[in-house]
Amino acid sequence: MSYSFTVNEQSVEIESAGLTSLLSVLRDELGLLGAKLGCGEGRCGACTVLVDGAPAAACLYPVANADGSDVLTVEGLPQGSEQLTPVQDALLAHGGVQCGACIPGVVMTLTALLEQHAHPKDSDVRSALTGNICRCTGYQKIVDAALAAAETNGDPR
Repeated sequence: MSYSFTVNEQSVEIESAGLTSLLSVLRDELGLLGAKLGCGEGRCGACTVLVDGAPAAACLYPVANADGSDVLTVEGLPQGSEQLTPVQDALLAHGGVQCGACIPGVVMTLTALLEQHAHPKDSDVRSALTGNICRCTGYQKIVDAALAAAETNGDPR
């Protein structure tokens, strides 16, 4: 089957079985390696992307469901040391980045959170992060970073 959708503001058309995971399409067909295969069960958050603005576990998300949708991956966010998003800047400033396996998913989860809630509380951030596992930093530095990014009052992207 053929599926058409937008990835990082670029129109794509994919020939694939409908149950192929969005993660496989992103990594294997489109070469977008930011979202990672972690658990393969939708529990770790390493594969988190935004589909129509909402976080989605791309390892479980059938490409057929993406048809007609807008998909945003970490590669679609500004890149480079002078163009980091407030979320990325805050994660770096607060020591919320270590090995990098979970960070693309965390960035996408926090981007969605700050787009939906300009001034989240600590409990809002922790709730949003329940689908993201980080084995290196613990979570306090990530939560601190999210709250700091919210203080910028700007677009999280």
